[in-house]
Amino acid sequence: MAIRPWRELAVPHEDVQRGTFQQAEFAADLSMVHAGSASPEYQDPQLFYARTFVTEGMHLLLGNVIKRITGTGGDPVIQLQTAFGGGKTHTLLAVYHMAQGKVPAHTIGALKPVLKEAGLKDLPPARIVVLDGIQLGPNEPKVMDGIKVNTLWGQLVWQLGGAKAYARIKDSDASGTSPGKDALAAALKAHGPCIILMDEVVAYFRQFEEGKKFAGGTYESNLTFIQALTEAVRSVPNAVLLASLPESDREAGGARGIAALRALEHYFQRIQAVWKTVSAEESFAIVRRRLFEGVQDKEGVQEVCRAFTKYYVKEKDDLPSEVREERYAALMEQAYPIHPELFERLYVDWSTLETFQRTRGVLKLMAKVIHRLWKDGNNDPLIMPGNVPLYDNEVKNELINYLPAGWDPVMERDIDGDRSEPVRIEGGEARFGSAQAARRVARAIFMGSAPAPHEQGARGLPLDRILLGAAVPGTSPGIYRDALRKLTAELHHLNQANDRYWYDTRTNLRREMESRKQRFDVVHDVLPIIKDLVQRSVGNAYGLFSSTHIFTPSSDIPDDSGLRLVVLPLQCGHVSSGPSKAEAEAKNVLHKRGDQPRLRQNRLIFLAPDQSNTDRLQDLVRTQLSWQSIVKDYHDRALVLDNLVGRNAEEQFAQAKDALKRAVLDTFKWLLVPTQAIDKDDRPGPLQWQAHRLGSNAQSLVQEIEKQLKENGHLIDEWAPVHLERQLRKWSWTDEEPEAKASKVWHDMQCYLYFDRLKNESVLTRCIAKGGDGKEFFGFAYGKEGETYRGFAFGTGAPMNDSELLLIEPNVALAYQQEQAAKAPANGGAAQPAPMVGSVPSGKMKEPQANGGAPGTPAPSSAPKSRFYGTITLDPATAKFQFGQVVDELLMHFTTKPGVSVTIKVDIEASMESGFDESTVRTVKENAGVLGFDAGAEFE
Repeated sequence: MAIRPWRELAVPHEDVQRGTFQQAEFAADLSMVHAGSASPEYQDPQLFYARTFVTEGMHLLLGNVIKRITGTGGDPVIQLQTAFGGGKTHTLLAVYHMAQGKVPAHTIGALKPVLKEAGLKDLPPARIVVLDGIQLGPNEPKVMDGIKVNTLWGQLVWQLGGAKAYARIKDSDASGTSPGKDALAAALKAHGPCIILMDEVVAYFRQFEEGKKFAGGTYESNLTFIQALTEAVRSVPNAVLLASLPESDREAGGARGIAALRALEHYFQRIQAVWKTVSAEESFAIVRRRLFEGVQDKEGVQEVCRAFTKYYVKEKDDLPSEVREERYAALMEQAYPIHPELFERLYVDWSTLETFQRTRGVLKLMAKVIHRLWKDGNNDPLIMPGNVPLYDNEVKNELINYLPAGWDPVMERDIDGDRSEPVRIEGGEARFGSAQAARRVARAIFMGSAPAPHEQGARGLPLDRILLGAAVPGTSPGIYRDALRKLTAELHHLNQANDRYWYDTRTNLRREMESRKQRFDVVHDVLPIIKDLVQRSVGNAYGLFSSTHIFTPSSDIPDDSGLRLVVLPLQCGHVSSGPSKAEAEAKNVLHKRGDQPRLRQNRLIFLAPDQSNTDRLQDLVRTQLSWQSIVKDYHDRALVLDNLVGRNAEEQFAQAKDALKRAVLDTFKWLLVPTQAIDKDDRPGPLQWQAHRLGSNAQSLVQEIEKQLKENGHLIDEWAPVHLERQLRKWSWTDEEPEAKASKVWHDMQCYLYFDRLKNESVLTRCIAKGGDGKEFFGFAYGKEGETYRGFAFGTGAPMNDSELLLIEPNVALAYQQEQAAKAPANGGAAQPAPMVGSVPSGKMKEPQANGGAPGTPAPSSAPKSRFYGTITLDPATAKFQFGQVVDELLMHFTTKPGVSVTIKVDIEASMESGFDESTVRTVKENAGVLGFDAGAEFE
């Protein structure tokens, strides 16, 4: 069921509907009421109480006044002190109409509970004295029945008893000196019960200049009068004094006003009773009573409030927790048809402005708001921050009059109005427009952030309160969140920090950031950063690749046995369908190294950017550079920002860096692998590209690349001998040449794309070693002379990896082995020995030949050798390299065998005819000690 709009359940007073109210109507004037010249709603007791909500504080105060004028107790002096527009004068008027007797108190419905509590059916007549500090002037005597009355005490006594009473203090009035408390007490007793209402006292006192005498006396004599009066009232059981004072120094008006306020507070506080101020809930009722006729359909109101409560429970994760409580539902009923959040913003935020009158200011504003919404036929269920008609000039001016200069363009551009950005955004996206989401969000933020001072630490509204002020049942909070993101990205005066949002007259840093983007050049500023970020992402790839080449020309990419990752430049983006610039560029690098043909094509893997993301990536780089420059200028004081905005800039910079890192992974996400299939006739087919999308959520880009290469069979780090044997049969062994050099096999695997791609040569070496343990895959030899294999071995273990190593087809190897075995008896039973087991880097050293025999053939001996000793002289210029060769080519044959004990000693002898300098002697001796040289490391 649709929620009924507020206009069907709460009808504004006729003057609010017509817009005929005057601002002055909201300003109660005690002296005008006393003179009988006020407007009807203030002058007529029945009308006044019909539009007055008797708050708890007012109820207690009226009861206190009744006790005093009936002589049954109560506090004699009551000081009313609230913010400007807080209801002080209105409260004095309530006392005035109750006690004046023009309309019997028991006929006024709002006063019946007060009388009942006091146990009275009606009130006795009481004298009412009104002393209005704005109406009276220190140097402006009032002529009463031909008698000139000069002072406050003269006015007081004259209003109590006329000329006869005035005659008793005539001399004091003429001289401007305060009468004593006894004289004042006598006048109060003679004309009691009496009520003294003093309004705007400070306004009267601040007109006195110290040391100067006026017709109304001096500053000191008037303070003395206040002290005497409070003492006199306390001594008279049926007299009561109520005085209003401003709450803030600003309202006191200048240095003299502040001094007067402090002095009056001192005297009143000696005797005064505490007056309970208006609570937030009571403020709701005050406004509703003044602006709306009574709500007749209470069940309809409850249905609306229940609908909001259900909505708040359903969307609990997006809204403040208190809105789900039963108390908040009751609060909505009390405030209806105005949403409590709007009252919260007005009474909590706007009332902090010294010029904003707490109750009167709310009444003036809401009268204009309600008039415009009524006129426009607004059908919202409640009047909320999100539907305050800020497009209306009357409403807009009422609000910005309280704010510093500069808000007009902000309102028109970024908040509300036909030409505002929120209206444009709603026009461009239907889901925003259907709920007026952008405007409602913008209004809610303005109502909660515009009054905040610049120096406030936690400025603005959090998201949950924005949603509370904008969202209505039947719509999703997500619409308003999305609208807020759009506004934050595009508005010039909307700021965000610490998950809070606020408007400011100063343009936000986003506009400054956007303008700075133009400073940065693609070649000199943008590409180096992208290259650095990519380098960081793949820089630890050397366990997988021998090197990575980022945006590197083909001429600078070596053509060797190393497995290399080539990262293609931004202009060479890849697309999943259609012509790919990435494939074209990769093909060029694959085929050529500069002007020369590239041989080892099977050693290149390509990483390509996604063509659709390259522009965004460059824009994000410019964004990061812009925020970085703003933060730098802020720290260097070249750009003046308040602390909150400065922290916001730092947060934006950090967010830009994070976004850029993610964007790099989102952009460089295509792994391009060149392959070549074999046709049915066993001929290599055309070049093909295997494109694999890398996961952007992977913890490591290198790990993701390795995973894709291995899972799709593009890279092998462990190879079984059976695969090598099949490859040899297909491409190497023939009937004429049943053997192939291992070095040639490795060379071909580097060059041709139809071969398996091994991680490095060690994979092939380990594969050959595994194959040497059996007779299924291949035999070995280190050369062939005619029909004879030198250093032949088959099934006797792993051979040394030598540049001359031959891999022999197993059937041929078996036949050769059997042939050699058959010849053995003819040779005295000696069979050809197997090659030595070990590993020597390809093309380096071969086993020494003994007696002209084949490699690895040991010299005949009668007993096995058990000890080796050797001495070598190294060239000092290449000693480091030569010693490495000794370790690789000689020592490893000992250290890899169990049970071998190896001792290495290094002898160094250096001489210089002129002698070494002291610095060299000291340095060498210290380093020798650190390196663990024996004690014999000495100079002589």
